[in-house]
Amino acid sequence: MRFNLLAEPLIQSDAGWHSLPGLMAAMARGEVRSFAAMRPHQRPAWHMFLVQLATLALDAVGEHGLPTDEAGWTAAMRALTPDHEDDAPWHLVVEDGTKPAFLQPPDPGGLKWNDVETPDALDMLITARNHDVKTAIARSAAPQDWVLALVSLQTMEGGNGRKKYGIARMNGAASSRAMLTLAPLDAAEAAINPSMWWQRDVQRLLEQRQGISGITLVWLEPWPEKQALALDALDPLFIEICRRVRLGERDNRLIAWGSSSEIARIAAKEAYGVVTPGADPWAPILIEGKKVKTLTLNDRDWTYDFLVQLLHGKNCRRPYLSQPSDEEQFQPMAIVAEAFARGQSKTDGFRSRIVPVPKGVLRGFWEDEVIDLSKALIEDVGRVETALRYGLERVAFNGDKEKHDQARKNPKERAKLAKKVSPMLFGFQHFADQHFFPALWDQMQARGDAERAQARIAFVRKLARAAEREFHAAMPAIPCARIMRTRAELRGEQALRRGLIKAISEIDAEEKLYGT
Repeated sequence: MRFNLLAEPLIQSDAGWHSLPGLMAAMARGEVRSFAAMRPHQRPAWHMFLVQLATLALDAVGEHGLPTDEAGWTAAMRALTPDHEDDAPWHLVVEDGTKPAFLQPPDPGGLKWNDVETPDALDMLITARNHDVKTAIARSAAPQDWVLALVSLQTMEGGNGRKKYGIARMNGAASSRAMLTLAPLDAAEAAINPSMWWQRDVQRLLEQRQGISGITLVWLEPWPEKQALALDALDPLFIEICRRVRLGERDNRLIAWGSSSEIARIAAKEAYGVVTPGADPWAPILIEGKKVKTLTLNDRDWTYDFLVQLLHGKNCRRPYLSQPSDEEQFQPMAIVAEAFARGQSKTDGFRSRIVPVPKGVLRGFWEDEVIDLSKALIEDVGRVETALRYGLERVAFNGDKEKHDQARKNPKERAKLAKKVSPMLFGFQHFADQHFFPALWDQMQARGDAERAQARIAFVRKLARAAEREFHAAMPAIPCARIMRTRAELRGEQALRRGLIKAISEIDAEEKLYGT
């Protein structure tokens, strides 16, 4: 056996090289701020894995504090594998295929194995359409590269063709394991500190724990063909695997072999990703009638309106770790939203968004008044966008109001207009997306209705100026008869300004209606 993660310093951080228990101890001391070998898309998998492992290990020994010594963590992790005195489940390479290795289930025999030459080929990336990560290029990989790839694959992967099943905490093969959570901000750097984030999540989860209640490390279990693990046999915080993988050595370097399976490792198809209550404390849950399921990101991004829907929507259940503790309501925090956008046998890119939240704002973030504020801001953005869209469309109709209005009444013509103009709205939409949450924080921190109304109007005027900039930037690209260009652009600009004046006046009227 080689590469024992419990004893050898195989993982590099900015604080040095660590064994897995040594890493936990360093993070408990607050020394780790970054991981040198970690690729951006591996961050959520690595964070969730470390949190789950630490929580399960401490719960296994009845510890509710975070040890700062490596020996304490080593003993806690070994408590999860009491039947393996040789530490086989913590080694990257175990020659005896009947034994488990790190995130590698025992080989049941009789399988066909295929070479996987590099850790990035093992990782969950399938295509690189929307990102620049290419596969099978890491020929000079270190053991930690294989560790990170194994964690990414076994805890985040979806279905990828016949006999290649995805994880249980995912609503179908083409879904995502999404993370929507809070993370403490380092006051000195105004950035997410991995140690602080890990400490926070482990401590919050330990508060809910009352001992181990099932299988914790799925890779320890035999995996006979056509036999799946039942959900009720698993601890709610279990660390899963979804693929048959074994690591070995060839020509003095690490290599992996992968095989398929007749059925998924865990019988969870009917759970739609919601395997047990609290099983994924980072996962937003959607409620559709009687069906409860985890989020599927598909080809969308973490836009402001989507985040508001997930955090404030009546048909969405917020993850446990997205809810602040009493102390965190008065601390600088960040909303973290990360996931792969997936499709059939492809990934459409890693999507990540970090939204800083000022001190004190979280205290009232889920109250009805703030929900109404966010809804009103979304409507304000929509009003200004409508004015911009209408002005651009007027240019496309050579400035002819009658023909323009007639076309908008026809569903087919309206769809054509939308297809023509929508790409020209991206700049404005990006601007609104970047300024939405700061505008919401300004209104939440306003003192009284009058100050809140001023903040709202200031945001709308900022949007209006952005709309005018985008209008002038887009005009040259709008097809228009040359002889009518001057008239078209003039009338388009007039239509835009009328729309903006109307939007601002409507908001003024709303504020006066509420007594400001």
